[in-house]
Amino acid sequence: MDDINNKKFRDYDDNMTNVAKFYLLNHTHQTFDFVTKMKRKYLDFNKGIKFSLLKAIELLDDIIDDSDPDTKLPQIYHAVQAGEAARKMFPEEKYHWFHLVAFLHDIGKILAHPELFNEPQWAVVGDTFPVGCEFSDKIVFHEYFKYNDDINNEKYNTKYGIYREGIGFDNVIFSWGHDEYAYQVLKHNKCTLPDEGLYIIRYHSFYPHHKEHAYSHLASEYDNNMLEWLNNFQKCDLYSKTDDQINININECLPYYTNLINKYFPNVELEW
Repeated sequence: MDDINNKKFRDYDDNMTNVAKFYLLNHTHQTFDFVTKMKRKYLDFNKGIKFSLLKAIELLDDIIDDSDPDTKLPQIYHAVQAGEAARKMFPEEKYHWFHLVAFLHDIGKILAHPELFNEPQWAVVGDTFPVGCEFSDKIVFHEYFKYNDDINNEKYNTKYGIYREGIGFDNVIFSWGHDEYAYQVLKHNKCTLPDEGLYIIRYHSFYPHHKEHAYSHLASEYDNNMLEWLNNFQKCDLYSKTDDQINININECLPYYTNLINKYFPNVELEW
């Protein structure tokens, strides 16, 4: 799966004007204070909003990710493509959790749904990165951080910032987006996915680390051990993307993932 028809993935050099505009907004506004505000807004789960995980996947059909240079298909296509790629990579029953993670990993993008939370896409999608310390030059469109207020804050603009060597990513504050929200939704609703699955969901957009090895000084031994799972997942996530007519019948695939949802989620309806 290293290459599909010589297609390049995450290629931000070829006519990426809209993606560049997205990251200008993202890198300007994703400050430590903004992330703190968004966590207060969304992680109390007190909005009285409930619907099933499968409904969330269906609602993703209304969202096209502005940050993604690889595909303009609605998200439901990517969910099934990634899930089917995971099934091919690890077909054994003991990896059913991995299949489900690939299928649902982007459910946090529900934050951008215009009839639900209606958050701007720069606050939902795109690569994630730590806040509270200096911004790595390995982050895509790094030059736009010059507009971020945190670069002038002495608490946040050094290598370690408010953190320390080997503190572990679970103790680091990340830019707000669908990764963290999805992770918190699953934890709040007491899903029984293994730790590896939850870790993948929480950090699958942390490309500066698992692609460029940035922020290794903050990683714990646990984070280093999880890197192999992130790399396995990225092969399913990235290399399943294609805007060609996919040879997958979504309606035929959905029952498989519905059964997995029933297996790993104690409640049909989730609190959002």
